[in-house]
Amino acid sequence: MALVKTDDIVLPSRGFNGLSLLRQLGLMVGLAASVAVGFAIVQWSQDPSYRMLYSNLSEQDAADISNTLQSAAIPYKVDSNTGAILVAGSSVHEARLKLASQGLPRGGGVGFEMLDKDQGFGVSQFMEGARYQRALEGELARTIASLNRVRGARVHLAIPKQTAFARARKKPKASVTVDLFVGRILDEGQITAISHMVAASIPSLEVSDVTVIDQKGRLLTSSDSSADMRVSSTQFNHRKRLEDYYIKRIEGILSPIVGAEGVRAQVSADIDFTVTEQTQESFNPDLPAIRSEQTLEERRTGSHSALSGVPGSLSNQPPANATAGSLDEPRAPVSSTTRATRNYELDRTISHVRSGGGDIKRLSVAVVLDDKQSIDENGEVIRVPLTADEISSITSLVKEAIGFNGQRGDSVNVINSAFKLPEEVEPLPEPSFMDNPGLWDTGKQVLAGAVIFFLLFGVLRPVLRELAAKGEAMPAQMMIQGQSVTGMQNDQLTLSADGGNPQKNYETNLSTARSLATQDPKRVAQVVNNWVATDGG
Repeated sequence: MALVKTDDIVLPSRGFNGLSLLRQLGLMVGLAASVAVGFAIVQWSQDPSYRMLYSNLSEQDAADISNTLQSAAIPYKVDSNTGAILVAGSSVHEARLKLASQGLPRGGGVGFEMLDKDQGFGVSQFMEGARYQRALEGELARTIASLNRVRGARVHLAIPKQTAFARARKKPKASVTVDLFVGRILDEGQITAISHMVAASIPSLEVSDVTVIDQKGRLLTSSDSSADMRVSSTQFNHRKRLEDYYIKRIEGILSPIVGAEGVRAQVSADIDFTVTEQTQESFNPDLPAIRSEQTLEERRTGSHSALSGVPGSLSNQPPANATAGSLDEPRAPVSSTTRATRNYELDRTISHVRSGGGDIKRLSVAVVLDDKQSIDENGEVIRVPLTADEISSITSLVKEAIGFNGQRGDSVNVINSAFKLPEEVEPLPEPSFMDNPGLWDTGKQVLAGAVIFFLLFGVLRPVLRELAAKGEAMPAQMMIQGQSVTGMQNDQLTLSADGGNPQKNYETNLSTARSLATQDPKRVAQVVNNWVATDGG
């Protein structure tokens, strides 16, 4: 059978349906993955960056904070590893203000708010006392945890039951455990303040019965045997405050003259902390006073009725030469006695003097002054030493400022010396662009846009363009044993040979026709019908 070659014809492509099943499946998976990646990137770019709000929270505080944030519509997350609560970076301050208005976090303890709850009917007095003690411990722990260096605290109170017998009463005691921030310590003043605060909150609790320890188990309060050391510490603090007071007075009076940076002063105070008591009794002999006086006077005088002798007849007889008128004449006094007893009291003075200590025994003052500075005609700074008269005047001012007393041995030493110029402080570096808090969010948006752009124009667009090109015309040329078979168009099929061996060409064409009939029998049947109709015409 002779086959005549006609115009070149192509096989019409069926687009996506013309691909193999494996390619169709790969294309669908690729498109789905691209859409999923794009959606995930958009969600990731819209998700705000979270920052830590609070960490190391108790379960009750974490639950209360979560409920408050949820009611306030503030997005938050809980770190599964540390249990910390994270909120959006732009909402950190708002969340903290909102929680502070609710009194959160409470520091892992309960306070007097637990007494507001309904205790129920039939609660015993023991349970009421236990709840009150627990609430008091929680309030004290919150107060201690409010200190800057304390991260958390726990308070344990040992309050004995009161009794009517005075001898059987026991004093309450307290123990405090403080959890300090890393690298922070409590000084002696802060420890004493915590002890006094706890002691003042509990009736009959002494400061010495309050024990304070840190999270490492170190005892922070002093023992009872170191009472003398506490007194020495108090005396040292008093001495330091007094010296600082004099230093401020000296620098305050000299700063307007030599400048705030041109004077350095140090004061050493020798203080007598001896406490003395004296009782004195003195008498003044120049001021006697009569305390009591007793006087006794006895006086005897003669009279006509005065008789002497032994009572009887002889004594009652008149004298021999008596006359009638002698009985009326008075007689001279016989004797007179005066006795006086006087008790004198001297002027006595009793004085009781108690000296509280803290008297200044001696002050030693050292003052160093910098050179005077002036600007010359060229605008340069010139440093000129102080003269002797200026130093003498400044010394007089210092003596007046401290209340100089030469009798107790005070000394003032003022010298002039050039100060070493301080090195210029380098300006603080400006915050870099990378430290901008909004940079991360902006970077996420830009990165998400770049990925979406790549997916659209680097993946999806080439795939769609290739499918569209195949939809218009896809040359289907199948090489079978060195021969080319062109597709079908308009239901026509032309098999051509380029000469050579006719038997070989015929077998090749026949094999190609069988392959086409197997792949698309309907179109092959339509072509055969057209051939029959044409031959019949």
